[in-house]
Amino acid sequence: MTVVMVEDLDPSAADSGVPAHYGDPMREQRTLATAVGLVDRSNRDVLAVPGEERASWLHTLTTQHLSDLSENQGTELLVLSPHGHVEQHALVTEDGETTWLDTEPGAGPGLLKYLEMMRFFTKVEPRDATGELAVLSLVGPGAVDVIPGLAEPRVQPVPGAKFAAGDVRPEATSLYDVRKTEFGLARRVPLGIDLLVPRTEKTAVIEKLGVPLAGLWAYEAIRVEHRTPRLGWETDHRTIPAEAEFIAAAVHLDKGCYRGQETVARVHHLGRPPRRLALLHFDGIATDQPPAKGTPVVREGREVGFIGTAVRHHELGLIALAVLKRNATDGLTVGESVVAVDEH
Repeated sequence: MTVVMVEDLDPSAADSGVPAHYGDPMREQRTLATAVGLVDRSNRDVLAVPGEERASWLHTLTTQHLSDLSENQGTELLVLSPHGHVEQHALVTEDGETTWLDTEPGAGPGLLKYLEMMRFFTKVEPRDATGELAVLSLVGPGAVDVIPGLAEPRVQPVPGAKFAAGDVRPEATSLYDVRKTEFGLARRVPLGIDLLVPRTEKTAVIEKLGVPLAGLWAYEAIRVEHRTPRLGWETDHRTIPAEAEFIAAAVHLDKGCYRGQETVARVHHLGRPPRRLALLHFDGIATDQPPAKGTPVVREGREVGFIGTAVRHHELGLIALAVLKRNATDGLTVGESVVAVDEH
């Protein structure tokens, strides 16, 4: 099997340390879209937060309602700046003794520094656990056949909300099912199932699962198709949660005060955010290389947004997630290519 690492293609890539593909990226994409494949995402940073006050403490520091998070539950959270800009994003996994936070490669030290600064006299012991656990992702409709018994991701109404459970509205928050398996902690997420496995046993777990392998290129294509934002790709220093569609997954709109809450509440109650996340389709691009992260999106000679993640999709061709000014709907170009906004 041909294994091509991310750093073999781009030594400066943030995703170095994991396979980009195993020789056939398009076939790997089709596997993730129609069956199930295993993606090595062990370059993600992992933090551990043990301690009896961990739930209430994380609840006060982040955008998510965590004070009632129970064993075998997960969700997502953000840490915001005082002005409400997105600084950190992490997925949460609670096993009854420790809250595990996994985040983007390189983002862990910043998140840990913030948590340590906010400890004071709270009974918590946050630490870097990247050397302890690695993230593997089972992606595709067949993931539930590999790890059966996990419930679909669901949207929970916030306390006091006047609508039925499962009604997808902004006044709700995502909740992920978690359980302990022979491989490690399994967390049901929208794209499949994430496994948090002992890093020393990663290779053995991959072999034991016996699932077809897919590289990060294939994973990113599926992520872009599903319009799932990624910290540092679909965010910049000005991004507020509503602009990158983090609200439903990571922001609870009916909880107590946290840093940056005023901006979240103002946008929610008074109007739309100035920018939005959009899926772009390219037409007539003259190169096989997708545009780089941060490439400007232009309309009538003026920059109206930037490319986050651009990929070549096995069915849709060249597509990209971009952050655009809200009124930028047509007449858009990226370099010499005309792009169209997918409004579906």
